[in-house]
Amino acid sequence: MSAGMFSTPRPVPSRLAPTIASGAVVVLALPVFAVAGWPLAGWALAAVLWAAAQAFAFVLTRLSSDPDNLAAAGMRGIGTTSRGLLVGIPLIAVTVSDESVGISAAALYALAFTVELAVGLVTYFAAEAKP
Repeated sequence: MSAGMFSTPRPVPSRLAPTIASGAVVVLALPVFAVAGWPLAGWALAAVLWAAAQAFAFVLTRLSSDPDNLAAAGMRGIGTTSRGLLVGIPLIAVTVSDESVGISAAALYALAFTVELAVGLVTYFAAEAKP
């Protein structure tokens, strides 16, 4: 691994592969929750939060990517940062009221997010560097 790998700009990859990978984690977790006897409400909460976060990310990607448009860049930055808050607040609220549902939902969402991040990084670094 070289230092140039991180300083070489690459085109922004499609979000399709990371979204499909994380969606597969959420879908495949349903039978695991059912067989293991974990609360299905936790799976449902994680699935709804995952879908809402994906919809929010899709809206953010529709903003202008022109580097001279500071308003769009600021909205993307604030939106990306607030995505974690928009997911974390309901998870904390549910965990306070029902610990097993909240923790199972948080664990599933964290796993799906980790897979999405890993696939996104792989697709980014697998792309050809910009000339």
